[in-house]
Amino acid sequence: MYKTPSLTSLAKSAGCAAKIRQADLAEALAHLPISSDPNLMVDHAGSDDAAVYRLSSEVALVETVDIFPPIVDDPFDYGQIAAANALSDIYAMGGKPISALSFVSWPVEVLGVDQLGKVLKGAASICSKAGISIAGGHSIVDSEPKFGLFVNGLVHPDKIIDNSGAQVGDCLILTKKIGTGVLTTAAKRGELSEIGLDEAILSMSTLNDEAAYVMKEHSIKAATDVTGFGLLGHLGNMLRASSVKLNKPLSAKLSFAKIPLFKDVEFLLEKGLCPLGSQRNLETAASLTTFSKGLGIAQQLLLADAQTSGGLLMAVPKEKVDVILSNLRSNNVLESAVIGEIEIGSQAGTIQVEL
Repeated sequence: MYKTPSLTSLAKSAGCAAKIRQADLAEALAHLPISSDPNLMVDHAGSDDAAVYRLSSEVALVETVDIFPPIVDDPFDYGQIAAANALSDIYAMGGKPISALSFVSWPVEVLGVDQLGKVLKGAASICSKAGISIAGGHSIVDSEPKFGLFVNGLVHPDKIIDNSGAQVGDCLILTKKIGTGVLTTAAKRGELSEIGLDEAILSMSTLNDEAAYVMKEHSIKAATDVTGFGLLGHLGNMLRASSVKLNKPLSAKLSFAKIPLFKDVEFLLEKGLCPLGSQRNLETAASLTTFSKGLGIAQQLLLADAQTSGGLLMAVPKEKVDVILSNLRSNNVLESAVIGEIEIGSQAGTIQVEL
């Protein structure tokens, strides 16, 4: 009797760990011309979370797309996670989602269409929470399943939150735990408890809308969401983009002990349960990152762990930290923590990690 294979068994990489290496992506993107359109306010040049196009003096369009192979085997959960991940880019830019289109590549003869329907149902449930609908999309047949959304949002042109607004002395607040890449790799190999997987799925399927609401209420100027390039990769992008804007080399100092982590992730890493994407991320970040003695390879890999639907990383003026943390927690963003601060460095994008 034919047994339908699991979703993750058909995927070479899982979730956002499927991203192309940062250096390779930068090399490819260098072939794209820089637009001269004055209304294109944010493009690919700053490695930001989404593009922003000004429609009028009062309204700008935020556009993003996120697609990845299965990170879990339950199709409904897969759809939820993919939708939350795509919507996160709109929230990170300070935008309000207004519509979505889906993209799916699917091995119909292997998986059938029932599981695809459950993926779409999961995605629609998250979009409904965000107040939008999936209006349509595009599909192709493929040997590896992939799913994601193109999402549009709106933002006032003067209230865009991008990754280039960090200032010297800002504190860094992270709103979700780190380690989903490790946990889902462990689950794929049968090394994770059901409770551990459920915790990861809950985190990945939770929208960043409440964190974004607090961020906008306090007029935060710099943020990004932490996804496939890991904490080090996305922080590095913020530091480099902000350095260009300020014409000063910005660096960051992180405290490993303050970074919120999922339970048992260090133990799982020591067992070799690390996604390839996280290893690539650490290789990319290594030349600009200094780790204190006592931080072993497991801890270093965690900071480069390829997150899927991770939290927001905000650069917050010190005088606003306490009230923002209080507001985040009162809005049920309970894992929020101050993990470091922005400094002047010898080279843009350098990161020092202390115990």
